[in-house]
Amino acid sequence: MKSRYDFKAIEHKWQKYWDDNKTFKAENDYTKPKYYPLVEFPYPSGQGLHVGHPRPYTALDIVARKRRLEGYNVLYTMGWDAFGLPTENYAIKNKIHPEIVTKQNVERFKGQLKSLGLSFDWNREINTTDPNYYKWTQWIFIKLFEAGLAYKSEMNVNWCTSCKVVLANEEVVGGVCERCGGEVIHKVKSQWMLKITEYAQRLLDDLQDVDYFDRIKATQVNWIGRSTGAEVDFGTTAGDSLKVYTTRPDTLFGATYMVLAPEHPFIEKWADKLTNLDEVRAYQQEASRKSDFERTELNKEKTGVKLQGVMGINPVNGKEIPIFISDYVLVSYGTGAIMAVPAHDTRDYEFAKAFDLPIIEVVQGGDVTKEAFTDCETGIMVNSDFLNGLSVEEAKEKIKEWLQANGKGVPKVNYKLRDWVFARQRYWGEPIPIVHCDDCGYVPIPVSELPLKLPEVESYEPTDDGQSPLAKITDWVNTTCPKCGKPAKRETDTMPQWAGSSWYFLRYCDPHNDDFLASKEALDYWMPVDWYNGGMEHTTLHLLYSRFWHKFLYDIGVVSCKEPYQKRTSHGMVLGEDGQKMSKSRGNVVNPDEVIAEYGADTMRLYEMFIGDFEKTAPWSNKSIKGCKRFLDRIWSLQENVIVGDSYRKEVETIFHQTIKKVSEDIETLKYNTAIAAMMSLLNAIDKTGSINRAEYRDLLILLNPFAPHITEEIFELMGFNGPITSQKWVTYDEAKCRESTVEIAVQINGKIKAKINVAAEISSEDAIALAKADEKVSSELNGKTIVKEIYVKGKLVNIVAK
Repeated sequence: MKSRYDFKAIEHKWQKYWDDNKTFKAENDYTKPKYYPLVEFPYPSGQGLHVGHPRPYTALDIVARKRRLEGYNVLYTMGWDAFGLPTENYAIKNKIHPEIVTKQNVERFKGQLKSLGLSFDWNREINTTDPNYYKWTQWIFIKLFEAGLAYKSEMNVNWCTSCKVVLANEEVVGGVCERCGGEVIHKVKSQWMLKITEYAQRLLDDLQDVDYFDRIKATQVNWIGRSTGAEVDFGTTAGDSLKVYTTRPDTLFGATYMVLAPEHPFIEKWADKLTNLDEVRAYQQEASRKSDFERTELNKEKTGVKLQGVMGINPVNGKEIPIFISDYVLVSYGTGAIMAVPAHDTRDYEFAKAFDLPIIEVVQGGDVTKEAFTDCETGIMVNSDFLNGLSVEEAKEKIKEWLQANGKGVPKVNYKLRDWVFARQRYWGEPIPIVHCDDCGYVPIPVSELPLKLPEVESYEPTDDGQSPLAKITDWVNTTCPKCGKPAKRETDTMPQWAGSSWYFLRYCDPHNDDFLASKEALDYWMPVDWYNGGMEHTTLHLLYSRFWHKFLYDIGVVSCKEPYQKRTSHGMVLGEDGQKMSKSRGNVVNPDEVIAEYGADTMRLYEMFIGDFEKTAPWSNKSIKGCKRFLDRIWSLQENVIVGDSYRKEVETIFHQTIKKVSEDIETLKYNTAIAAMMSLLNAIDKTGSINRAEYRDLLILLNPFAPHITEEIFELMGFNGPITSQKWVTYDEAKCRESTVEIAVQINGKIKAKINVAAEISSEDAIALAKADEKVSSELNGKTIVKEIYVKGKLVNIVAK
């Protein structure tokens, strides 16, 4: 045995060995069973990694290493989502080309990732800013355009006054730009759009075919926002018909006023009829300065202006009702017009009270003189003419039939999902491969001319009028129409950062292909991704956008599977020691380089997995990481006590089989903390015997290897086992040998029972407490608390005192 566990030398040695031998290269051997685990590729910022980044990378690395030992051909890869505003802003500030900034950032990130011993196939590394990559991003855009799914439209957009770019609704959070925190206002601009709404129902339906965490499916379902109802035609005294979508057509007799979005096109159409046009204009101007978030906040004061000169006409009773404009109605949602039923909607009720409007109860059950009766999905209809006496469900069907029969409306399915704003007025992004010709309109450039590369520019600053810096380069902008040969102008907006990440998982399958985004053979073999893990913050937009692109590529025959990801999981973030999100301003950022220098990559990997429930946030603790280092020190020291033996000894046979089963199952369910606790318990049991035989040591090292690959490989070699571990088979267990006498014990925190767990009847106090703390409910309860005392009452309970 080497006298000291020199983790620095060991980790350097094995990382070089893996690189030199291309140990983790994914072979194009299509006869083998494949497994494709995927982690979200990072945005390489100048700050480098913090300790939160390695958590998902290590988690899927454990899966990838286990799958290789199980005989799979594994594709585990890494790349860089490198276009975007932060790099461009840094380049503007420091007068450095964004390409140089990106290269520096990638080198830093890559070095940090390699120091963790992650088993990526670096031969398949990709970068969204590489022209050989974005050539195919542009190709996909052209195909979307040719299919009528990419179009340009004049529309009211979110404009970030700081970044000087158009933002998708999804990028406005809390009324400000999610990237810079700048003020967001509304502007009318001509924008490229992607018709994701065409795929809304399929994006919903196909969630039944995939294995996603329930909360992830819920975010997709809620964002798409499918509802059923009716599109109703309200007449007006101006002679026009206003279309209104409602999920509650049964309440039409209670509609006492209408509300239009301030941007509704009928305002302009009726301008000469409105006697209070100045008041309307002033309100429109005020609304344009608010974000969609501010406008739709439920608890904000209800404001609006009544249109003087035009009235609406309720189609079910012919009564004239007032029309208002109000900022709580968005022109981008539904038809931009609503019917208001104040008796049964809180927002409508508050508006009606503010403007002294009639409130008519149409579903019996509440006192609408005091508040809106909103719990009205069931009940009996009243004050509703031919619907009186019917249940709500009966009334919904009858009114739909009546509307259709009388030409007043049609049944309709609606979605909250809007088409995707697909353009940014910045330089550092993929050029949109379209030219505009006065005769031919918008025309894609020939595929043979791809990639359309970014030209050199002197300034990266967006123009004051909101155009991209590319608009200033006239010799690049001015070109000829590919269709008719006449003068034309290139599109100067670039694609949003979402573009490159919407298909990157396909490029990993065949990253060096110059003829296509990936060969059909490679795509058919590797796709779909078997297990995709990433941040919960990306389970709405990135997941939705990439699923949409994949479905389109399926429709045109590029891929042969409908869904890109068979399984999707998400992780909780790592907080600072103060329990707050890590940030420079708080001074609580933990640098992984410093952790690795002090404790080693294996200790850091182990601790990242032991820190708590993988799905939940967990605070970093410099005290707790030392416990993981001590565990590895003990694994190293076992070399001193090795005896001959080619099978498990009787005194540890049961716990060995139990541990192998526990670790094998916990890896599949991301319960890494309990898997590590089980290995710690196994080590305690081994220590009690005073020795370990060769068969036991060998299997323990293989079991621990996915978590701590460097130290286990080194010991494996020192022990003279037939290595390396990467060429071994995963250890197996015998179910019959897992059984032993167990007891159920209670786990108390501060005297209150929080969980019950099964433990071996003869378990040690230390092991019982470790298993109790690893329980999901208990670890969640202890999160952020300081443990004062731990007590084990044999066969009965564990009590933890914490504050």
